Amino acid sequence: MSEMGKTVLDSGWLAARSTEVELTGTQLTTTNPPTGPTAPWMEAVVPGTVLATLVKNKAVPDPFYGLENESIIDIADSGREYYTFWFFTTFQSKLLGTQHLDLNFRGINYSAEVYINGHKMVLPKGMFRRHSLDITDVVNTNGKNLLAVLVHPPDHPGRIPPEGGQGGDHEIGKDVATQYVEGWDWIAPVRDRNTGLWDEVSVYVTGPVKIIDPHLVSSFFDNYKRVYLHTTTELENRSSLVAECSLNIQVATGLEGNICLVEHFQTQHVSIPPGARIQYTFPQLFFYKPNLWWPNGMGKQSLYNVSVTVDVKGYGESDSWNQLFGFRKIESYIDSATGGRLFKVNGQPIFIRGGNWILSDCLLRLSRKRYKTDIKFHADMNLNMIRCWGGGLAERPEFYHYCDVYGLLVWQEFWITGDVDGRGVPVSNPNGPLDHDLFMLCARDTVKLLRNHPSLALWVGGNEQFPPDDINTALKNDLKLHPYFEIVTGNGKSAENLSPMSQDPSQYLDGTRIYIQGSMWDGFANGKGDFTDGPYEIQNPEDFFKDDFYNYGFNPEVGSVGMPVAATIRATMPPEGWKMPLFKKLPNGYIEEVPNPTWEYHKYIPYSKPGKVHDQIEQYGTPKDLDDFCLKAQLVNYIQYRALFEGWTSRMWSKYTGVLIWKNQNPWTGLRGQFYDHLLDQTAGFYGCRSAAEPIHVQLNLATYFIEAVNTMSEELTNVAIEASVWDLEGTCPFYKVYDKLSLPPKKVIRIEEMEYPKAGNPKPVYFLLLKLYNMSDYGIISRNFYWLHLSGGDYKLLEPYRMKKIPLKITSKTFVMGSSYEIEMHVQNKSKKPDSKSLIYESNFTTRSHCEGDFDMASVEPEHSETGEKQEAGLFKRLYKHFSRRTDGWNAIETDGADEGVAFFLHFSVHASKKDHKEGEDTRILPVHYSDNFFSLVPGEVMPIKISFEVPPGVTPRVTLQGWNYHGGHTVF
Repeated sequence: MSEMGKTVLDSGWLAARSTEVELTGTQLTTTNPPTGPTAPWMEAVVPGTVLATLVKNKAVPDPFYGLENESIIDIADSGREYYTFWFFTTFQSKLLGTQHLDLNFRGINYSAEVYINGHKMVLPKGMFRRHSLDITDVVNTNGKNLLAVLVHPPDHPGRIPPEGGQGGDHEIGKDVATQYVEGWDWIAPVRDRNTGLWDEVSVYVTGPVKIIDPHLVSSFFDNYKRVYLHTTTELENRSSLVAECSLNIQVATGLEGNICLVEHFQTQHVSIPPGARIQYTFPQLFFYKPNLWWPNGMGKQSLYNVSVTVDVKGYGESDSWNQLFGFRKIESYIDSATGGRLFKVNGQPIFIRGGNWILSDCLLRLSRKRYKTDIKFHADMNLNMIRCWGGGLAERPEFYHYCDVYGLLVWQEFWITGDVDGRGVPVSNPNGPLDHDLFMLCARDTVKLLRNHPSLALWVGGNEQFPPDDINTALKNDLKLHPYFEIVTGNGKSAENLSPMSQDPSQYLDGTRIYIQGSMWDGFANGKGDFTDGPYEIQNPEDFFKDDFYNYGFNPEVGSVGMPVAATIRATMPPEGWKMPLFKKLPNGYIEEVPNPTWEYHKYIPYSKPGKVHDQIEQYGTPKDLDDFCLKAQLVNYIQYRALFEGWTSRMWSKYTGVLIWKNQNPWTGLRGQFYDHLLDQTAGFYGCRSAAEPIHVQLNLATYFIEAVNTMSEELTNVAIEASVWDLEGTCPFYKVYDKLSLPPKKVIRIEEMEYPKAGNPKPVYFLLLKLYNMSDYGIISRNFYWLHLSGGDYKLLEPYRMKKIPLKITSKTFVMGSSYEIEMHVQNKSKKPDSKSLIYESNFTTRSHCEGDFDMASVEPEHSETGEKQEAGLFKRLYKHFSRRTDGWNAIETDGADEGVAFFLHFSVHASKKDHKEGEDTRILPVHYSDNFFSLVPGEVMPIKISFEVPPGVTPRVTLQGWNYHGGHTVF
């Protein structure tokens, strides 16, 4: 008897171009199966696309490298047959007569024919729909099964005009598929248009009764003390007899070790007629003061394991289903004070600071491991929302799992964009996709796939456009709020009563979160659909703080630069791509950057806007080479994105309710709009964002030079102080002041005082400012913020000779190791002389907010995978260090030489594989790495704790290096 549950088919696949295979699907799955990766067959990437398979087998160049994408034939030129591929694999099954076996495809682009042991089944069109085939009658019940899938590309792959454009010629919009694949201003065209088995393929064993798409909803009363869990599921009896069932629901929480606390267990009797499919709603489960799920920065992401099982009389357990679920209530309405859309979670307003997301990888090589890194990076930046843009994917359950774990609210759009669907140049597809019924089928199936995730905050019809009227009306009707979740008054209050006569909210498709028709409507941008998002280019940092920078309450897209570090350029481009831009001086005094052709192909955004913004890199002096250019670009990245978020935060609730960066990352090796590159190395903008988006934060308003203290939390912060110290390039401290006995009210920005420096005395042309917000009781640092500044009308060119200063450092480290996982604690100290007359806080002992788990990586505790499904591993809330079984003894110390005094400026850790024979251009970095901070600076005497965590490949010894403005070539510190 085969074990119940799912077996994922993610290995052992072969693929071949259909025109090179002379056999039929029946022959491939009976008498003539392929025996291995011999031509025309090759090892396949599943999940993934045809292009991912071709890249893996080096049948085409790497489209991420240099100009190689231009060497790959586009589907418009090759024809659809060229990217029509067979995929083949085998699997074992051992079934008893009463068991059933389903073959499940969670996503195919775009249509397919499936052959199993000679039997043909046709899968209809649509990229965003699940397919489940009952293959019980065609499998070998006690042995090997042959599976072949012929996958066809989208019907309308389109053609790329010579000038490129947003979505090419827009033909892809006629299908229900990803629209970015014809190219955009941030990505080159994807040659196969994402054709393939792009999401999970599995086989699933059940007994006579199958559980289908349970829906979990929570309702709250008495200020979140009384909580009810509502559950509805579909049940299908696939036998010829009446099924007498015991339907069970269990709710549990993980404790220490392998102990699990069962909070509820309920059993109901259900009788299902033969061949019937019914909907069953459990009696609601009552909880008293359960742990609530909160967004990142607002509290813990408490998750409960909900399991539903069905036992059939005379058979036993027939099917089971598990879901991590968070008790939380999301409300949203247009704020009367700002006109922006406001979100509340568990009754608390959430100031939204987040960003736009396309997808993880444009070859759809999607994995739990990459998703975990992607989402943890967003949490590390202190963001609280991700917008899944309408030209990309309906994101996968694994994406949402990590958003649940790390507390990222998700704005999920459907597959409409203004550029492709009626508002682009040229205007095309004003009525959206050709098949509206298919669009709605995919939409409803997507809702069922994702609706149980607490991170999912809202549905949106499209990007800068709303769907055609009939689709829009259907979405509004299908996603209408249950009366309990409606906002019933103009001040944002929701219903407090759930009448016993009301329909159970779990019987709705999804009645718990709002549907907005488009990204610039109803509280987003100007709310009327006009193009009032953006801008998407370099800005003067102080402009973000000015009243006229943006006129509406919630900006869904504002973008800027995104140059990666030099190592990424060398790793992703040939030497001709290592040339930095030419700096062309214009008659008006501005500089125009002229990038090399490779950078231009990779959508480089310049660091100047002639006529408005002087070149921000050239402010540090004309760069000498690629390394100098990229380092100075990181200085600009840090300032640019910190200023963007601090400018918005400065007007929290008085003018703004939220902002989303365009965009956080790239699914390709693009050179714009990213906090980390496609190789998963962070830019300095990542850490500028991390600083600015702290829940409690001290900042300098760059327009007014007032010190401001920000408290986004729901509780007042009392007995705190702010220390402000100014440092010059000689290492002296000309200004020092403490603002003590402060109280920071909840959800407020407090103006402390205008900085006396540089107005008083003889200010230096370039200087550093260090702000620290700390508890007066124990001097624990709550927020630390370091600025480098120049006088009005000046520049940073004096920092160039400052590079020659040798500032002594002491780095102590302690390492924890478990298998291939490393966690290193670093203490970095600026050893240059402390000023005698100042009472500065030298030790940066950062406090941990009481509601958080510190730097614990909750997703390090993974759900277990087995053929019977997933079980959440117990001990979800244990701290990371408890998982490490070996650690080095004591602290190791290393010191750098230097006799100068001053700020150790713009220090940057990186992790490498130790290699003796290092070739020029060879990328030795170990990626990804999580740093508690990076691109940081230390004033004389200051100590900074840094945590570094990463995994190393087998057989590799890691090496940690430290570089900085005063530290060239890289010092090995571990």
